Amino acid sequence: MARDLDSDLELLRTVRAHAERRDWERAGPLAEQALRDGFEHPLLFNVAATRLEQAERFDDAARLLERAVTIAPNDVGVRNALAMCLQRLDRPAEALSHLDELLRQHPELSFAHANRGNALIALGALGRARQSHLRALELEPGNFAAMAALASIATHRGEHEEARHWAERALAVVPGFPDAVLSLAAAELAGGGVARAETLLRELLADTRAAPSDRARAEGLLGDVLDADGRYADAFAAYTKSGEDYRAVHRRFATGTRALDYTRELTAALRRVAPQRWAARPSPAPNPDGVAGHVFLMGFPRSGTTLLEVLLDGHPRVASLEEHELLTEAVLRYMREPIDLAPLLEADDAELDALRAAYWKRVRDGGADVAGKVFIDKHPLNTLRLPLIDRLFPEAKVLFARRDPRDVVFGCFRRRFRMNAAMYELLTLQGAAEFYDAVMGFAEQVRPLLGLEWHEVRYESLLADLAQQTRAICEFIGIEWVAGMEDFASRVSMREHATPSTAQLARGLDRSGAEHWRHYQAQLERVLPTLRYWLDRLGYPA
Repeated sequence: MARDLDSDLELLRTVRAHAERRDWERAGPLAEQALRDGFEHPLLFNVAATRLEQAERFDDAARLLERAVTIAPNDVGVRNALAMCLQRLDRPAEALSHLDELLRQHPELSFAHANRGNALIALGALGRARQSHLRALELEPGNFAAMAALASIATHRGEHEEARHWAERALAVVPGFPDAVLSLAAAELAGGGVARAETLLRELLADTRAAPSDRARAEGLLGDVLDADGRYADAFAAYTKSGEDYRAVHRRFATGTRALDYTRELTAALRRVAPQRWAARPSPAPNPDGVAGHVFLMGFPRSGTTLLEVLLDGHPRVASLEEHELLTEAVLRYMREPIDLAPLLEADDAELDALRAAYWKRVRDGGADVAGKVFIDKHPLNTLRLPLIDRLFPEAKVLFARRDPRDVVFGCFRRRFRMNAAMYELLTLQGAAEFYDAVMGFAEQVRPLLGLEWHEVRYESLLADLAQQTRAICEFIGIEWVAGMEDFASRVSMREHATPSTAQLARGLDRSGAEHWRHYQAQLERVLPTLRYWLDRLGYPA
C-alpha cells in the first residue's frame, strides 16, 4: 500500500516537536509504531533508539541505528547517535570509524570532534584525543565537554596543573560536571589537598545527576584520597563500592565465558598435549621489517611492566607500541573456544607466516618504526598467548615482570583499567586473586615446554637498584646500556597511551608503592589461601 505523504510529514513534525522538548514518552511510541508500519526515516530510528538506550537495551539500539545509517548514510544525527551508542557498548574503534566518516563529510562539527576525542580516549590514544578536543574548542570555544575531556587526559598523564586549568574552565560553564570534578579532585589530591579532594568527591556522589559510571569513578578516587589520609579501612570500603558499581555498569562481561574460566580451560588444553610435542622447534620466523630483536614484555597487570617499558623506551635502538593488541589474528585462529592447542602445533610454515605477516602489519599500522631496532611488545596478559608466541616467533625473548602477589592483587583491585572481560575479573579482591593465580599457574606450566629465552625482573629489585637491573635487562635483550634510560619521568607525559601507572611514573621512581599491601593486611587475609603458593614459590615472606 502506498504511503500518504502528507500524513507521513505530519507524523514527522509531531515526533520532532516532542523530541525537541525531550518528551520521549510521547515521541517514542509514535516512532516505534511508524517503524512497525514500514515507515523508515532517520528521525524515527533515532527516537526509537533513544528509548531503547533509556531502557539500557544498547545492543538493540545499535541495530536500529545501523539500519538508519544504511538507509541515510549522510544523516548527521543517526551516524552520531550510532557512534555514541557504540561507545556505551565499549566498542570505541567502531565508534571512531563512524565519527571519522562524519567529520569527512562535515569537518566543522565541534561535537563530532569532541566525540571523536572521547572514542580515542577509550582506545588509549591520548595524544590524538587531545588534538581532537582542542579542535572542538577552536570551533566552539564554550564546549565544556571538550574542556573536561582535556582535563581528564592531563590527569591520566599526571599533568595535574594543566588538568586543574581545564577542569576549572569546564566547571565555570557547568558547575558539578562530573568529569571536571573528578579531574579537579585528582589535582587536589596530587597537590596534597586531601580535605578539598574529599569534599569535591562526596559532593559528586551526593549529586543525583551523576551517572552510575561517574559514581564508580568517584568512589575509586575517593579510595585514593582516604588512602593518602591513612584511613585505610574507609579506603578499602570505597574501593569495594567502586568495584561493585563498575560491575553493575559493565555487567555484560558477567555473561558468556569469564576470563578466569577461559584461563583455566587454556591450562587444561595445555595438559592435554603431550610435552614432547613442543620439542619440535618451528622454522625461524621471517623478518620482513628488518627488526634487530623482538621482545615480549609480560607478567600480570600492576607487576611493573609499564615501568620496564618506559625504561627501555629511552634507548635509541628500542621501539615499542604501548600495549597494543598485535596477536589478534593468531588468537582468533588458534585460541578460540573450545580450546585445542593441537592445531597450533600442527600448523605448517605457510599458516604461521600469514599470521606473522598480520602481526607485523599491525605493528606498522600502529606507527612503530622497527627497522634496525629491538621491538618491545608490552602487554601483561600476553602471558596467556605464550603458546602462540613460541610457534610464531621462536627467536623472540620474554621479559617477565614479577612483584609481591599481595601488591599485585591489591593494586589490580584498587586501580581501574579499560574494561574488558579480563579486567572485569579485577573488580573484586577475590576475583583479582583467583585470576592472578590462574594466569601465573598457566605461565608456570607452559614455560618449561617452550624454547623461548626468558628473563625475570623482580619489581622490588628494580626499585632497589635501578641502574644494575637496567644494565642486566639491556644485556639480555642484546643492546648496550646508555645513559639517561633511568630518567624516564619526562618521557612519560609524552606517551600516546596511558595505563594506571602512567600518572605515578610521571613523578619519577616512586618506591612508596612497594609493600603498600601492608596497610590492608587485614582485608587481604581473605585471599591469602589463594596467594599462599605464590608467596612461597616466589620467596616473599608472609
